[in-house]
Amino acid sequence: MQIEHFFGGSALCEVDGKGRVALPRFVRDIVERRSGDSALVIGAHGKDTCLTGYDRSFRKAVFTDAERRRIAGETGGEQDAGHHARVRRAFGLTEETEYDRKGRIVLPAMMRRMGRIEGLALFVGTGGDFEIWNPELAAQSDDEALAELARYRLADIDENKKKED
Repeated sequence: MQIEHFFGGSALCEVDGKGRVALPRFVRDIVERRSGDSALVIGAHGKDTCLTGYDRSFRKAVFTDAERRRIAGETGGEQDAGHHARVRRAFGLTEETEYDRKGRIVLPAMMRRMGRIEGLALFVGTGGDFEIWNPELAAQSDDEALAELARYRLADIDENKKKED
């Protein structure tokens, strides 16, 4: 599968008590270009305490990568266990959600719990997919660039609140 359109950018979005969040434009635009529908797949990230998201058409690329890694034996001596954990996370620990005409989705409760998403969600484009972070966790990340991005977005929200008061 050749991917021609990539997720790039970041945005901090409010999440209400029911898990509703308006998707950033950079997410909606790419989903519509790549798949033409309004569905997202949201799942557990493979390494970090965040979520990952992509359009349905990207599932083929996820499977192809998992198979490539299985065949190459990239999991070392634990090939079967590593492969099964990877495909379980990629396909079993995911949920589909559709966005409405206004670009809002409901982040599934299990996904919010796994990503520790509460009142805010930081969306970060990562090429073929995007990440959804609790911005407070992202601000504490060992990845200094991610941590700085999260701190900047959080400070921007704080600054806007001060202006409103």
